[in-house]
Amino acid sequence: MGKAPPIENRIRELRFHAGEMTQQQLAEAIGMTRQTIAAMEQNRYSPSLEAAFRIAQVFGVEIGEVFQWKG
Repeated sequence: MGKAPPIENRIRELRFHAGEMTQQQLAEAIGMTRQTIAAMEQNRYSPSLEAAFRIAQVFGVEIGEVFQWKG
């Protein structure tokens, strides 16, 4: 299996603090699938820059509060 991408995220934590938002609710808000959100949370998938900004916007935070580069 491939190496995990060097980008970590706080999506699961931010969903919890946003009224326990589900993966499905977040996926619908940004136009992606629940499976993609799950893969991001498990650091198996790095989103496009546009998707990353959309996720940050949903939570009302800066992109750096959601994603961190660990390269």
